[in-house]
This record gives sequence, structure tokens and C-alpha cells, in this order.
Amino acid sequence: MDTPIDRNSELSMKKVVYNQFGERDVLEVASSDIPSPQEGEVLIRVHGAGLNPIDWKTRNGFGFVAQQIENALPWTPGYDVAGEVVAIGDGVTTLVPGDRVMGLVGFPLNGGGYAEYALTAADELAVVPEELDLVTAGALPLAALTAWQALFEVAELEAGQKILVHAGAGGVGHLAVQFALARGAHVIATASAGNRDFLAELGVHEVIDYNTTDFAEECFGLDVVLDLVGGDTGKRSLRTLGDSGMLVTIPTVTADEVVSAAETQGLRAHGMTVRPDVFHLEEIAELIEDGDVKVHIEKAFTLDQVAQAHELLEGGHVRGKLVLDCS
Repeated sequence: MDTPIDRNSELSMKKVVYNQFGERDVLEVASSDIPSPQEGEVLIRVHGAGLNPIDWKTRNGFGFVAQQIENALPWTPGYDVAGEVVAIGDGVTTLVPGDRVMGLVGFPLNGGGYAEYALTAADELAVVPEELDLVTAGALPLAALTAWQALFEVAELEAGQKILVHAGAGGVGHLAVQFALARGAHVIATASAGNRDFLAELGVHEVIDYNTTDFAEECFGLDVVLDLVGGDTGKRSLRTLGDSGMLVTIPTVTADEVVSAAETQGLRAHGMTVRPDVFHLEEIAELIEDGDVKVHIEKAFTLDQVAQAHELLEGGHVRGKLVLDCS
């Protein structure tokens, strides 16, 4: 039996949709019925919905997701949500209305995060620590899980190892450096000069200004490189690895060429694709509770400002994360 929704008798909700691929002007805010949770599902009143590079790339018709959904438009983007549980479906025993939750939802083909309400499987949700407001929490799941899985599943980063994180001040990067520091690694990051102090405050040991310094001349014998840039940067990073070091490259469009370059040099490199994992999210939440990790929000936008949010997102060079405030 569904738990009844009592949100001032709301009958409809706002959500972002696009009916065709294209530039930012294809993004629309539409009204639709509030969905009801089915068995094993939870309905969330969304407070924060994170923005990620995959959102604008898919909107433009690029990549795997776009190929899969092109005959299923209109589509609502967004995979990161945080908010309050307002209704539960049959069989849900772990959550109750009023719980503060976050998750990587609808990934990769359903989306649905850019909305006032979102449906998701109950087992994809983690409880949001009291130390984190729900709008900020909405920016966390995809970037945090990407960083976590790259560092600890693929690269198997350990205490005492040396790691280089490219684009260390970005969405994935600023979380990755904090996770690596919490694990006891020696952390080097590339960033622009304007982000040096930001990264130093997070505890990064060495910051390399990529505009003035060649990281490949500065770094050698590294255990891990987390490549969040791809392409030539990823390939040049191979020179910095120690004999048993590993490079993990995230941008999928250049992953094959980076991995191939590593193979020809007898070095180890891997691409990766993030996946939902509530246990990893819970571990990340513990680090936030303990004060070891902070989520930096550069700017929050309303649903009606989604085109402006995508403009900033597409420009790159965002410090930390962008988020839609749907509360």
C-alpha cells in the first residue's frame, strides 16, 4: 500500500524535459502528474539535483545514453538527487516518509533527477548525514561514486602511495583529492592558479599550475594517476607512473586511446564507468559526518534557470559542483 502524499495537496510537479537533442534552448520546464511508487520504489521530494558533464553531452546527442534514448524522447535528465522521502511502495522496509536521502538514480537510461519529485528504487538510496544540507547533498552521488570507484576499486589506492589527480578542483577532482587524503595518500593535483588556495585548504600536498608548469616534468614514480581530462593529458601522464603504477582515465571518448598508449609502453591504464552503489555512498557519508570530506557548491540554480546552469557546466572550469535547487 502506498503511503499517501500530503504536500499541501499538490497534484502536479515541475520537471525539466527536452523533446529533441540540441543546444540549451531545447531544455523546457514542464508540468506533469506526481508519480506513485511501485513495489520496491520510493518517491522523493527533491531538494537538490546535481549537474554533471554527461547531462549536457547527452542533451547534445553525444554518447551511449543519447544513442539509447533517441527514440524515447521527451526525456528528463539528471542522475543525482537528494531530498525527503514522501511515499514508499510495497515491500520497502528500510525507509519511511520523512527520511533524508540521496542517490545516483535512473542511471544510465532513465534519468529523472531534474524534477520536484523523483522515483527510485529504495536500495539505491543512502541516508544524508545531518552535517549536509539536502541541496548540497544532491550534487554528491555521481561525482563522489566516480572518484571512489576509480581510486579504491580500480586503482586500489593505499595509504602512503603517491597520486596525481588532474583537474583537482573540479566536481570529481575535489572529492577525489579528499578521499585520497583520508586514505593517507600523498596527493598532487593539477589546477589553475586561481584554485591553488582552494586545494591547499583541502589539504592537497602539491598543486601544479597546468598553465605554467609541465606536470610530466615534475612528477615521476607515481603509484596512481586519476585522469579527469583525457586525451593528450592522459597519454602524457603515463610518463609519470612508477613501474607498478596505474592510470585511471575517466573521459570515455578518449579512454581507448589512452589505454592503448599505455599498452604499447608496457604500462597499466584503465577506463571506467561509474555505477550506483549504496554501500560506497554510505562510506562517503561517514567521511562527511567525520568532517574529512566537504562538498563545494560553486552555484545553485532553480529549475527555471536550467539553461544558465548548462551554460556554466559546458564551459568547464567549475570549482566543485553545480546543483539545481528544487526545494
